[in-house]
Amino acid sequence: MGILRSGFSFTVGTIFGVYLAQNYNVPNIRKLANSGLVIAKHIEENYRKPKKRDDDFD
Repeated sequence: MGILRSGFSFTVGTIFGVYLAQNYNVPNIRKLANSGLVIAKHIEENYRKPKKRDDDFD
């Protein structure tokens, strides 16, 4: 009974997702995630603490 129940919910979810994608302007999640990663990398590089130098042992 578990396979039928999970298969039914998967099928209904897929059909609903296709309907939404065809009739509404749904954002591209992969593009949104990639732009978020680029922004996060940029912020990390700009605000990272400078590395300590090993020249202190003179």
